[in-house]
Amino acid sequence: MRMARVDVVMRTPPHGDIPEANPWDTDRFWTVPNVLSIIRLIGVPAFLWLALGPRLDGWAVGVLAVAGLTDWLDGRIARRWHQVSRIGQMLDPIADRLYIFATVIALTLRNVIPLWLVILLVARDVCMACLVPALRTRGFTSLPVHFVGKAATFCLLYSFPLVLLGHFGSGGWTVCRVLGWAFAVWGTALYWWAFFLYLAQTIHIVRTVPRMDSRGEQS
Repeated sequence: MRMARVDVVMRTPPHGDIPEANPWDTDRFWTVPNVLSIIRLIGVPAFLWLALGPRLDGWAVGVLAVAGLTDWLDGRIARRWHQVSRIGQMLDPIADRLYIFATVIALTLRNVIPLWLVILLVARDVCMACLVPALRTRGFTSLPVHFVGKAATFCLLYSFPLVLLGHFGSGGWTVCRVLGWAFAVWGTALYWWAFFLYLAQTIHIVRTVPRMDSRGEQS
């Protein structure tokens, strides 16, 4: 799955080791990939209701499966049909984050996963948010996505549906639970590894890129 396309560089520093973001193919809002991202966003409250209300776990997992399919499709279509857009780069990571935290919250409230895992994931995103002010002083909104971060999101998005499936019963469902926890552990570790990579990039930018003044010019 793709991850965090919102992490885009507003301007490129004069140093070759900071990767550039891909150019936009279109500024249109109503593209097929964007519609798919909107469908994914609509699925978030649907999943929460299914998981926490009537506890229709089969349908809840189905919503997550559709979300995963549309996530794969919107990236493929955007690249093949040249429909990569600024709004799409924002919608997709927002949807990813919402699904991760929706599943984490739902499964925690149902005592399927422990609270410490939630704390680890939330703390990582809080740490990432703390980097933004420093980046903005250098004219950046955030950083280019690292493949480790993409791998982390992939693991986490697949881990929780498998953990939920594992609570259907024994036998084959136990395999789902084991795989789900394997993805969760690896995903959480990669999530934090990606943070330290982003932290190193932020430190490099702060040390090498001139500060921007209030007029948006280098001081």
